[in-house]
Order: sequence, then structure tokens, then C-alpha cells
Amino acid sequence: MMTCDICIFLFLYVNEKDLYFQVMFPAFFRHLSLVLYQVLECVGVNPWVVERRRHTFLHREAAWDVHEHQEGYDTTCFHFGSQSEGTTTPGLQSDTDQLYTSNNVNIMYSWADWQQGKLNLLMVREEDTPPQHYLLQLIRSDIPQPVTHTDDPDFVTDSQGRIFYSNMAVVRVSVEVHGDRHMRHGPSNSGSEDWDQVSAFHCTTFPPEIISWFTKMQHGYWPSQETLQAAQRCGCFLVPVGYPGSVNQEIEWRFTPNLIERLLMFSLNMVPIKCLVVLKMLKKQEFVKYIHCETCKFTTFHCKTALFFTLNRTPPTIWTKRKLVECIVRCLQTILQFLNQGQCPHFIVEGIDLFDGKLCRECQLGLARAIRGMIQDDMHVLFQLQSDDLGQRVMAVLHDVRSYPGDDVNAGICGRLAKDMFEQYLLHVRKVCYRLFNHAEADVSTRLNNKITLLEDLAVNARTIQYDKNYIKFFVKCLMSVKASVTSSSCIETGQPLPQDIWQLYGESLSTDVASSKLKLASMHYCRGELRRAASVLNEVEFDLNDSVQPVCWCGRKPSRDILSKAFCEYTIHNDSHEQLTKKLAFCVKFLREEKFCAPQFLWCEMYRAYGNDVDHRTSNQRQWMNSAVVDARPFLLYLQYLTYRGLGARHRQLEAFHRLEDIVTSDKFNQLYHRETALNLFGHCCELEGDVMRALDVYNRSLLTRTRNNAANWHDHRLNEMLYNSYLRTVNETENTEVS
Repeated sequence: MMTCDICIFLFLYVNEKDLYFQVMFPAFFRHLSLVLYQVLECVGVNPWVVERRRHTFLHREAAWDVHEHQEGYDTTCFHFGSQSEGTTTPGLQSDTDQLYTSNNVNIMYSWADWQQGKLNLLMVREEDTPPQHYLLQLIRSDIPQPVTHTDDPDFVTDSQGRIFYSNMAVVRVSVEVHGDRHMRHGPSNSGSEDWDQVSAFHCTTFPPEIISWFTKMQHGYWPSQETLQAAQRCGCFLVPVGYPGSVNQEIEWRFTPNLIERLLMFSLNMVPIKCLVVLKMLKKQEFVKYIHCETCKFTTFHCKTALFFTLNRTPPTIWTKRKLVECIVRCLQTILQFLNQGQCPHFIVEGIDLFDGKLCRECQLGLARAIRGMIQDDMHVLFQLQSDDLGQRVMAVLHDVRSYPGDDVNAGICGRLAKDMFEQYLLHVRKVCYRLFNHAEADVSTRLNNKITLLEDLAVNARTIQYDKNYIKFFVKCLMSVKASVTSSSCIETGQPLPQDIWQLYGESLSTDVASSKLKLASMHYCRGELRRAASVLNEVEFDLNDSVQPVCWCGRKPSRDILSKAFCEYTIHNDSHEQLTKKLAFCVKFLREEKFCAPQFLWCEMYRAYGNDVDHRTSNQRQWMNSAVVDARPFLLYLQYLTYRGLGARHRQLEAFHRLEDIVTSDKFNQLYHRETALNLFGHCCELEGDVMRALDVYNRSLLTRTRNNAANWHDHRLNEMLYNSYLRTVNETENTEVS
């Protein structure tokens, strides 16, 4: 027993196998637990933010599935990990984990699982196959027999003539998609450090290593029988990664029960969730200090595994907010037990050591000493946690000092979730438009009609869940906006009157957001010479486009300063439906080439921005939008106002728009734009129309500093320099003629 300023009674009992802690917490630790519980609420670990995270990622999964289905692909998307579980905070900076699986592939655990007409892959284990890994043998689709010959480079033939699917096939596809941005981390192949993207195969049959878990869990405190029954319907995944150092590493696939793990996480209440968040903070800040080998790593999954085992072994009465600190210590005790015995078992998969290949024995012992010291030091480490200023917040509350406000943090999380969700939606719409207008043989109108009809039929399908219906409704509105503009452009080009149904299309599409569809309507009026109608719509957009509106981009670009509007974030706390959120979003305005007669002629240059061999320097993502004119809503509103009031002879309003656009491109607001070079090009054109050619040239040169290649400023710079040169020649000629006379 020991005494100190903050009393904790710690009894140690040591035997050859385990280290047991019996912790008796006095009143202060119950108070500390309540304070820690409250502070975690303030940094986003509370029921409604956790629920918002989960619902958001379920929406995103549904959007992906609908998008792939209507594009003709039978795939399913899943989100796993901290972001989708709600076990993270802004300070932890967790990445996002996505898993995609093709439903056209049938994974066979036995010959009874064979399906005719599908790509069948049989799970095979050899005597030397590492734990948790299988080989996938290619089986014929017409009869249940192995394939004996293939020229496909994605398959490997072994010495016995068996043909196995290589996990390197996934890597090859990812390299083609992401190019130089491709990154591989374990089974993940992605184009960004912020995303872990895994292509996998779903297996409905559990291997023996998992089946035994269901029986074993019958004797623990957790999970519940209802959760276990639901887990039996989850199946598992085979992900493309071999065992390190294995001779068959490139044809091995690791099975993983991600869906069961997500189900377990979704079944937890707030106490174990907060406990896991604190463990992650300790891992990020403290545990790393005691791991000195470059190849060693103590992971978030180790923390989650310790939580699962602790929940299974601990009575539910322990998991209360008054005992949060005790729960954290109990989880540390479990980790300490794993480190002392030199093995971290997988909670679900039998026979797996999660330390294998992750943590050498020396680092295990060093980390064990550190964790033992944290417990013996009465968990003072909690006051030192820097993530989200957690330690300072706890100390402030304990000393009756006003703590840091939590509402801003929670609002920021909700705002970020809403913005990211609609960015994902717009990326899907962009991809569809790219394929519709670049890879189809039918006329534009027919393509759009077919796509809209397909989506509307899908929305009324009895099997379509509400998540899907919300997304489909939004998707249809976006396509209606494109159809209205494409049809109007064709009529303007040929001098035909607009059809009557065009106004219905515009009307139904105007609620996609507060600005983009309305600005396209105003632009159409301007191009038809209907300046007063254009001015009326622009006034409406100007009124709606206030400080509470958050810009969102179609193209996957990021501004230099990605700052969310505070008013928008506060709005998202209490308004999370699609209809409510679109009232506070402003998408970038995008004109396809098929819509160009609905755009001011100066913007046509943006559709043909390539200069020289610029096209060869476009990424796969850029190829989907760089043949379009795309500009942030606010700069385009002001540019269109400038043109409209110039046409109306309203010089005062024209200059007002000019100076407001000037303010955007010359102030800190410029760094918050997505298409900075296009905003500068529009302002440069305004300078030209004002007769200030030299300033226009300076603006175009600044635009080229922002983006050198694939920038229409190259054309404008060339045009103005040629104009100035010709003007110079005319002046010289006139001077010479005068002298001769």
C-alpha cells in the first residue's frame, strides 16, 4: 500500500504468468472520472456526435452503393475504423478506412459453395500457410472444377498446376488510378495519407478460426447474446496482403472480421467508447516514447483488442461514468498482461498474435515498464494529455476554473461531417456526368433522361432504404440542373425558343444548394439577353449567400485554408437532414462544354484551358472536370453581377460588384477558394473591361503562379501580350509615317 496527495490503494499480486491489479478508488477518483467524462463530451465524444458520425458514414456507404449500382457495377462499400465508429476526436487526426467488395466474386470455403456463372475462388490452406491467411484458387464458372490454364497476369500458377489469384492485382489497379500518389500500407492501396482504401472479397462462410469464437463468448460478460446472433450473419473479408516474409506472400490473402468488430463497437455505450479514446491518446503521446525500433508499432487495434477483452472479463456494473478512470486502468492492466506474456491474442480470430511483426520483445518490455509506471503514478498522465488539450481541460475543471468551451468543437465536427458528405456526393455526380458526356453514343438529352429514369425507378424500389432515397433525390436534382442547362444551351445556339418543360426542370433543380443552380439559371438569362431577369435571380442568390453558407467543391480540390464557416457549423448541430443542409451549402458552379452557350463567353476559355501539352499533365481526377468551366459560387456571382449591371448601364452596381470581387482575390478570402486561378481570370477580365489592360495582365500572371499548367490564363496572357505588341507596332508605324510626312 502507498499514500500520496491523491490517494490510490494498489495491491499487487505477482505469479509466474500474470500481474493482477486490484484498484480501490476513493471519492476523488470518482470525481475525476466524472470530470474526464464531461471533458470528453466537450471534444466530440458524446452520444449525439458519435451517432452523427455513424449515420454520416452510413449515408456515404449508401451513396457509394447507389452510384456503383446505377453505373452497372455490383460492388458494396463499407466504412470501418475510428471515424465511422465515433471513437476519435479532432486532435487524434484519425484517417478514414474504406473497404470495397465486388459482389460478382464468389468465395468458396468448400465445394458446396460453388456458384454457376460467377468468378469462383476457393480458399486453400497449405501446411506452411501462415495463420489468418488463405490462397485463392481459380475455379471454373460453368462446372465446379479448377481452372487449369490462364494467360491472365493477375493469376499465378504453382508447381502443381493450380492457379491462384495474386494480391498484387489490386496494387496494379490502384497504381493505374492514383499514379504517383499511390501509397500502400498493408492491405490498403490509396492515393492519400488521409484515406485507407482496401479492396476485398466478402466471404459468407466463417473459417474455423472464427467459428470457435461464438462458443467461447457464451461464458463472458460481453458481448450480449443479441449481438452474437447478429454477428453470425456478418461474414468476413479476405484482404490483399500476405504474411511478411512468407514465400507465397504475393498470393496470400488475410481474412478479417471487420463487420463483426464494427457491430461490437456499435453495441457499446459511452463509457467504453470514452475509455478507448483515452487509450488512443495515450498511445499517440505516451506509448510511442518507449518504442525505439523503427519497425515496431503499438497500434490503435491493440488498444481496441484490450478494450474488448476487458469488457468480456469485467462485470457491466464497472462500466459507469463514475468509474471511468478505473475502466481505463483495467484496460491498461489488460495491455500489461499481454506485454508481460509476450503475446496479444486476437479477440475474435483464434491462434493469432497481434504483436507478431508489430512489436519486438525489447519494445514490449519497455512499454510494460512505462504502463506500470503510469498506474503506480496514480494516472497523473491524464493531466498531461495534449490531444484536444484534454489534460488542461481536466485540470481547469478540477480547479474550478472555466474550462475550454466544447460547443465549438462539437459544431466543427458536425460541420466537417456534413461538408465531407456532400463533397462525396458531388464527386459521384461528377463521375456520372463525365461518363455520360464522354463515353456514350446516344444524344445528350437521351443519356440524361435514361439516367434520371433509372434513378427515379431505384428510389421507388421497395428494397431501397431511406439512406439511399435521400441520396437519389439529391442526385436527380443535380442531373436535372445539368439537363436544363444543356437543353437551354442548345436552344440559345440554334436560336430556338426554350421548351415549356425547361422551367419545371430549373424549378426542381434550384434546391440542390443555395447558389450553383440559381447562378446557372441567372447565367442562362444573361446569355439570352434577359438582363433584368438575370439581375433578379442574382439578387436572390446574393441575399441567400451569407456568412452561414459553406462552399463545397465538385472537383475534389482543397483550398489553401480549408476553414469552415462558424455559423454553418453551428447550424449543422441541430439540422442534419439533406434538405436542411442544402440550405447552407454553396457548390462550385460548373459548366460542361455542352452547356457553354449558357455561360458568358469568357468562361469558354476555361473549357479549353490546355495550353501546349498540358493535357498530358492531368491526373485521372483532373480529366473528369478540366474540360469544364468551374468556379466558386461567390466570385461567379460577383462576375455575373458585373456583366449584368454593365449591360443594364447601372454603373454604381457594376463598380460595387467589381470592388467586391477585387476584395476576394486580394484579401485572405482568396486562400479559401477552391478554383483560385479561375477567380483571378474572371477578375482579370473585369479589369480588361474597365480598360486597365496592364493590371489585367498582372492578374493573369498571378493566376499562372497559382496554377502554371491547364490554366486558361496562358491564353489570356498570350492574347494581351500579342495585343500590346500589335499596338506597339501600330504606334511605331504611325510615328514613322508622321516623320516621313
